[in-house]
Amino acid sequence: MSTATNSVGRVYAESLFELASKQGGDAAAQDAGDELVDLVEIVRGDRRFAEFLRSPAIDTAARETTLQSLLKGRVSDLVLRFLLVANRKGRVGELEAISEAYAKLLNERFGKVEVDVFTVDGQLDDGARANLAGTLKSRLGREPVLHLYKDASMVGGVKLRIGDQLIDGSVAAKLRRMRRSLVEDAGAKVRADIGRFLS
Repeated sequence: MSTATNSVGRVYAESLFELASKQGGDAAAQDAGDELVDLVEIVRGDRRFAEFLRSPAIDTAARETTLQSLLKGRVSDLVLRFLLVANRKGRVGELEAISEAYAKLLNERFGKVEVDVFTVDGQLDDGARANLAGTLKSRLGREPVLHLYKDASMVGGVKLRIGDQLIDGSVAAKLRRMRRSLVEDAGAKVRADIGRFLS
């Protein structure tokens, strides 16, 4: 996602967040965020709907009419009005970026942090999940929101992405570090032996 898209998403997310908070406090802000997440899931699952939102070939007024008929009564009036404004400004196709930025605002408000967790099968048992969440909370000082992803290229272990930071605790990473350490130790020993031989 480009920086421009991220900044547009943030601006629109901040507007909706402010409106929702004024209308009904934290509960309304959370509800609006949940609605955005649900809409993004629909966009991801329906290629035609995603194209409908993004296509510059579709007239703004026609898209607005369709959005009203599709969403009225299915989303809150606040979110519907927001989508219609985003449509008029040519930004409704950036719903995913807006939703991501909105989730970050919610996390900031409620003291949470998004953490992407990668395992071989995309799963963690309840005990491991609770242990990881507890460790992250104590180190980060915020409540972690864990998102599990599958990475079949891993041998085992866990990789974490927190914002722009990647913490690689995978077996493959540990093996790479071990190999590098062995090579460095062997190189140091050879240099020491040569030094003793030459002296």
